[in-house]
Order: sequence, then C-alpha cells, then structure tokens
Amino acid sequence: MAIVTGTSKGIGRAIAKALVAKGLDVLATSRDAVRGAATAEELGVPFHPLDVTSEASVGSLAGDVDGVDVLVNNAGIALDGFDAEIARRTLDVNLHGAIRVTEALLPMMRAGGRIVMVSSGMGELSCISGALREEIASPSLTREAMLAIADRFVREVAAGTHAKSGFPSSGYRVSKVLMNAYTRILARELSADPRRLLVNAACPGWVRTDLGGERAPRSPAEGARTPVWLATLPEGGPSGRFFRDEREIAW
Repeated sequence: MAIVTGTSKGIGRAIAKALVAKGLDVLATSRDAVRGAATAEELGVPFHPLDVTSEASVGSLAGDVDGVDVLVNNAGIALDGFDAEIARRTLDVNLHGAIRVTEALLPMMRAGGRIVMVSSGMGELSCISGALREEIASPSLTREAMLAIADRFVREVAAGTHAKSGFPSSGYRVSKVLMNAYTRILARELSADPRRLLVNAACPGWVRTDLGGERAPRSPAEGARTPVWLATLPEGGPSGRFFRDEREIAW
C-alpha cells in the first residue's frame, strides 16, 4: 500500500498516477474531499479524506490501514503575505502535518518501506544565515530542538526579530528547511530499525501547479519523477538525503 497526501491535484495527483502505473496499490488522500474523491475515481484507487492539521483526521487514516509500504508526504501550502499567523499556518501544514502523518503511520510501515518528503529547493540551508544555519545543519540536531526552532520562528516573526536571527521572511522557506531537517533526523532515528526503512526528501523543481504558477517550466508529471523514484528505491538505497532529478543535492 502506497499512501500519498494531497492527491486532489498537481504533483500529488501525478505521484499517485505514476505509482499506480508502476503497479502499486495506492490510497489517495486530500483535505478537499469532493475533488479528492473525484481524482481517486479517475485514477481507479480508493480515497480517504485527510486534513494533515487535524490529529483526529490523521488518526482516522491510521486506523483504517493495516500496513504501509510507501508514504509520500506531498500535502503543502504557500500562502500570500507574511506575518506570524501565516508563518504558523504554513508550518502547521508543511512541517507539522508531515510529522503527524509520518508518526501515525510509522508503526504500520512494512519491512523495506519508503518515506518521501516532497520538499523544495527554496528550503535549502542557504536561505538561513549565521549561527542558525549551523544549528539546523548540525548532525546532532534533535527533533525537540528542531521543533523549538519552528516555534521560535513564529515568535520572532511576531516580534519582528526573525531576520536578525537569520530567518528569511518566508514561512514556506522555513517550513521546507525544517522538513528537510526532520528528514535527516528521522533517517538517523530509523538507521537501526530492522525494517530497513528509507527516508528521503525530494525537490520536484519549478512545476506548473497552483503553487508554482503557469510560467513554471515543468509539468506535474515531471515534478513527480523524483518523488516516485525515491518511493520505489531498491533495497540498500540511500536514506537521509535530498534529491532533485534523481541526483543528490546539498541541503
């Protein structure tokens, strides 16, 4: 079973479609139940409504599946404007949402399972400056410290001190920086797990979606290519890495 979040349109839909073409049993999920169910019917797969910001919704999904071979955390938002509330809402979906879903489904992951975080090149560490970059890049960064950084970002945006501390004025960028950090942390935590789970992040590139806009050079199918590749890696493949166009890139 492959579970993909945010499949009602765009890259998520393309990922689900490509995994079906590879012969995987796919469970499509999205917050928009009407559009999500229509997309799932079009792809010939079952659908489960999922709001990644809701513990109850995530718990309902976890309660309805017996085993998971692939999890693709694709659901994400990019909101207009920038203030503390927009920063909080963006992190709640892009970072905390991915964590909620992953942690809920992790006990159901089967041996050889693959976890893919659909990230972005906009979340490369180069957008963070000073000591903060070193803090996030540290190989000993814990999930508690990473979550504390997320909370600090929202507080500092509210106080107007975020730029001085090294944060960019973008909730989306910070959400992806910290999603990447979570990828590294989770891969490290799972390195001794006997199930041999692989956890990686993918940059799909600039894709023609609601988020990417009509001028983007890549189609959703092209954007789905690397996430699908990571979702179907052979045993012994890389873990805790960041990829674009099926090639490793710097965090």
